[in-house]
Amino acid sequence: MNIVKTLARTASVSIALALTASIAYAEDFSKGSKAKEFGLNEAVQSTFSAKVVDLLCEVAGDCTDNCGNGTRQLGLVRDADNRLISVLKNAQFQFNGPAEDLLLYCNKKVDVDGIMIGDPEEHNTQFYMVQFIKEEGAADWNKANQWTKKWKERNPEVAEGKGPWFRRDPRVVKQIEAKGHFGLGKEADIKFAKENQ
Repeated sequence: MNIVKTLARTASVSIALALTASIAYAEDFSKGSKAKEFGLNEAVQSTFSAKVVDLLCEVAGDCTDNCGNGTRQLGLVRDADNRLISVLKNAQFQFNGPAEDLLLYCNKKVDVDGIMIGDPEEHNTQFYMVQFIKEEGAADWNKANQWTKKWKERNPEVAEGKGPWFRRDPRVVKQIEAKGHFGLGKEADIKFAKENQ
């Protein structure tokens, strides 16, 4: 029963995010933005005020203390139009999510600066890459780059190894050992390596 509830909630979150993120915004949120666009296609500078929320709580009513303490995807409810914004990335170049940066502001009003990615008219959805954040009324911006620092604190035994973090992350290594690189088992990995030498 728990699996069914989890799948239902996940589906409802996915549908709701698609609906709430899909809008051709009338207001220009690029004014005053200092965010870098990084040459990404369909990236637009975007700065605005919002409330940091737990997405699962916001959409499905499944709420926990302190926005899940870093175990959940967080988002923003923008003040200007009450839109739920899916935040999928922080300012770091690695594959880093925004939860560590947003969690400090759980259920608080903030100002954010970053880039909105995706053409809402063509793809019917957008997501946000937060680069700077500050609590509402604060004078100084904070860089959204906390993920690597927090990851090293959680994984001191592999924090200083060679290569990108995801090659050393115990969770990733465990998953690869169990399911292979493609999630299809080690036999599929061996077959692929033979066919692509």
